[in-house]
Amino acid sequence: MSMFLDTAKIKVKAGNGGDGMVAFRREKYVPNGGPWGGDGGRGGNVVFVVDEGLRTLMDFRYNRHFKAPSGEKGMTKGMHGRGAEDLYVRVPQGTTVRDAETGKVLTDLIEDGQEFVVARGGRGGRGNIRFATPKNPAPEISENGEPGQERELQLELKILADVGLVGFPSVGKSTLLSVITAAKPKIGAYHFTTIVPNLGMVRTQSGDSFAVADLPGLIEGASQGVGLGTQFLRHIERTRVILHVIDMSASEGRDPYEDYLAINKELESYNLRLMERPQIIVANKMDMPDSAENLNVFKEKLAATYDEFDELPQIFPISSLTKQGLGTLLDATAELLAKTPEFLLYDESDMEDEAYYGFHEDEPAFVIDRDDDATWVLSGDKLEKLFSMTNFDRDESIMKFARQLRGMGVDEALRARGAKDADLVRIGNFEFEFVD
Repeated sequence: MSMFLDTAKIKVKAGNGGDGMVAFRREKYVPNGGPWGGDGGRGGNVVFVVDEGLRTLMDFRYNRHFKAPSGEKGMTKGMHGRGAEDLYVRVPQGTTVRDAETGKVLTDLIEDGQEFVVARGGRGGRGNIRFATPKNPAPEISENGEPGQERELQLELKILADVGLVGFPSVGKSTLLSVITAAKPKIGAYHFTTIVPNLGMVRTQSGDSFAVADLPGLIEGASQGVGLGTQFLRHIERTRVILHVIDMSASEGRDPYEDYLAINKELESYNLRLMERPQIIVANKMDMPDSAENLNVFKEKLAATYDEFDELPQIFPISSLTKQGLGTLLDATAELLAKTPEFLLYDESDMEDEAYYGFHEDEPAFVIDRDDDATWVLSGDKLEKLFSMTNFDRDESIMKFARQLRGMGVDEALRARGAKDADLVRIGNFEFEFVD
């Protein structure tokens, strides 16, 4: 079984804020006691951090749930609870993080040590010392901690390489990588020998260096999932230059020019922007019979598809076996890389808007529905947050929550919908009677 994994779906849960405390100062010889309950501590964030030592998302195969610790509860003497430590989750370079529900990209993590908060911890609840007023100098009110953010994420690894080797299976990509780098990819006389991307570093005679990825062989229909499908295609997106390797000996019985057209069609079908990347055509296996003749025919067919003013792609005849033409190919690749900019993977429409952890003005504070058992059901982010932060063990806190509902217009809205005395109203798993 391959130990390479480039996609994963996980769940993250930030820590809840600590609950505030209800306490009173009672010390001998100290008059005028009063409230003394402290605030709860902040819940921990879930933070992704890039580790250049990781090459796969295999760590997420069996561990799919990540939960940060909650903050400590408030204490007496007005002391705050301790804030929780953030949970750091290591991910490999080139990891794209999407919200699984919306499909929007949260971040693209490509720099070693780069950090991104994927789930925010809740703030601590206030203790009763915060609620003291001249009218109520000894309140028995405290808040529960704010719930931490919880979300499902889709992780997708797109390897970081300057140059990508593409082509049909068995055209010699793995052999070429093994010759020009110190990488040791699996090489065999059968299709799909390479089933995971292989990386290697090239250093040219002139001192230039760049990373090359040998990517699993393409076949027709790969953009629709045939063969290794998008398991290959996603990894070409980060490359800046494509080396299009073609078996010029036609040892598989295919036409080299038809191979060239088929591979480009798959790249275009998967992502049109892949065609923006400059290509170098690598005419491989030139040590084989008929290769020279096939190369001439290939050049004629290629030239016929271009206008006289268009610049033809560079073609480099090589033999990975005899190492013929490799130096020239690598120098040309380094030169093309030097003048090729980075390509933007995602535009604004793909990215999620900057995170906002409050309430939007245009969002309704609550929504009223009717359940099958005739119970009125209240929902809505703002209302549910108030509910979760209410300490229902204290009568004063319950009364405060009732006043908050009335201030939001919940009572009037229920009456307008036909609610009557003793009707049941549900918020989450909590039920109470409506009083008109």
